[in-house]
Amino acid sequence: MEIFLDSANLNELEICLKRGILRGITTNPSIISKEPKTNFIKHIQKMADLCKEYKQILPLSVEIFTANPKEMFSQASELFKGIDYQNITIKIPIGWDELEVIHRLSQEGIAVNCTCLFNEAQCMLAANAGAKYISIFMGRLKDIGADPLPIIANVREMLDKAGYCAKIIVGSIRHARDISDAQNVGAHIVTAGMKFFQNMSEHPQTTKSVQGFLDDFRQWVSPVKV
Repeated sequence: MEIFLDSANLNELEICLKRGILRGITTNPSIISKEPKTNFIKHIQKMADLCKEYKQILPLSVEIFTANPKEMFSQASELFKGIDYQNITIKIPIGWDELEVIHRLSQEGIAVNCTCLFNEAQCMLAANAGAKYISIFMGRLKDIGADPLPIIANVREMLDKAGYCAKIIVGSIRHARDISDAQNVGAHIVTAGMKFFQNMSEHPQTTKSVQGFLDDFRQWVSPVKV
């Protein structure tokens, strides 16, 4: 399963790039709003430049910031052309009129991440419209008492049987266990904050084992008393 970083923080991005663990980056207007105020495109360009600096030309999802479908295509085109980076993906939320935008962008050769998906029907429509990625919001499904795991599994089965190239991104991660659960039912990608990946690298038994190795070796190399 691929790991994407769900962040627009330049420091977090650089930390993860140094470790080589990422296969992509996702952003959205809420994530962007947590960063210091600046020009939107310039900030995304800084993220793209970091990827280029570390020679990791990862897919970078940038979401449009209009609720008007008539404005979405032109805004998406401006973002795609305005950022000097060869692996930009445009995020478009699911919706009846939005499906036309997704289709038009895909016809123009612009990769689309269809976002805010909560059931199999929405995912099926997004894949048919030409979305490269379909983003299911795991945590928000749990918030309303729904079980996201059967939905993810059903969507993966649908994609495989139909031969679609679309990949499932599972986002809205609230707990580290969500990542392994999503993997186990067939998600292609999980996108989450850096803290989750940092926690995944740690285990009490790892710390204990490494310390034991070092302690044993120190005893072995210490001078022998005659």
